[in-house]
Amino acid sequence: MDSLPLLNAEQMASFVSRGFLRFDAAVPAEINDQFLAEMGEIAEALPGRRLREAYGEMMARAGVPEVPAGTPLDRAYAQGSAIRRLLDLPLVAGAIRSLVGEDPVFDHHFLHVTFPPAYHEGENVSQHTHQDSTIDPRQAFDLQIMYYPHAVTREMGGTRFVPGTHLRKVSEVALGRYQNIRGQQHMVCEPGTLLFLHSGIWHGGGVNLADRTRTMFKVRINPSKSQQRQFDVGTLKPQAAQRPIFYVKGRLPAGVEQILMTPEPWFEQDTGRLEFVNRIKLWRYLTADPTYDADYWLTRLENLAEA
Repeated sequence: MDSLPLLNAEQMASFVSRGFLRFDAAVPAEINDQFLAEMGEIAEALPGRRLREAYGEMMARAGVPEVPAGTPLDRAYAQGSAIRRLLDLPLVAGAIRSLVGEDPVFDHHFLHVTFPPAYHEGENVSQHTHQDSTIDPRQAFDLQIMYYPHAVTREMGGTRFVPGTHLRKVSEVALGRYQNIRGQQHMVCEPGTLLFLHSGIWHGGGVNLADRTRTMFKVRINPSKSQQRQFDVGTLKPQAAQRPIFYVKGRLPAGVEQILMTPEPWFEQDTGRLEFVNRIKLWRYLTADPTYDADYWLTRLENLAEA
């Protein structure tokens, strides 16, 4: 376990800021092929049938195991199965350890399949934008891994997500009214691509306009032990002092502070600063450093001048 390739400080800062890490073509082709074989002939169902009926039959015969919530992750999948082999990949195991710590717990999984227009009797639309943890008050977070075992084209309507939304908790019902938010991304990827998501990120499935089904497998993982300082802390450079802000001559240096203070396209000029504060709080949590600050945001809030 000690030899796992842990995430470095800048990767962790990117996850804290944007709520995701993406690893393209990270899963070998043989695991992708094994996974699709274990799931069954998902793409071979006959068009023209009722969508609910086709989906129900597909789920009944797919090789997705029934796993009780709360099962230790290392006991959730059989040795030699495609998902167990995926989770045991050094890159995957190292990222899981870095983000949720030791001995993580299985929450749930789901085989997401979106069907092409031929399967829809009525309107074929995308899934509403939603957030999976709207009732979750913790600073701790769950990890969601989205696995794309085959290539996803733009026409196939890959997962839509909005970077940087994970720390803004909202009503899911209200959020469902919003589509096409500035800065959103759509998954167009090679086979074996992985998306590691903070459980609070805003996302939804895109509409499939291609001529074949699109498959994505999601696993949600809970921490059972500390999430603090689980990444490669040897890459974390000491913060000498607060950097100049607002009026700066020249380019600011790259590093954790610059990553944490980079806004997303949807940020408003003023209230977007709340996201900077939330990022700093999450960084304090993950680094176990209650004094850390970036660009003085929390220091000015915590300043209690003497009477």
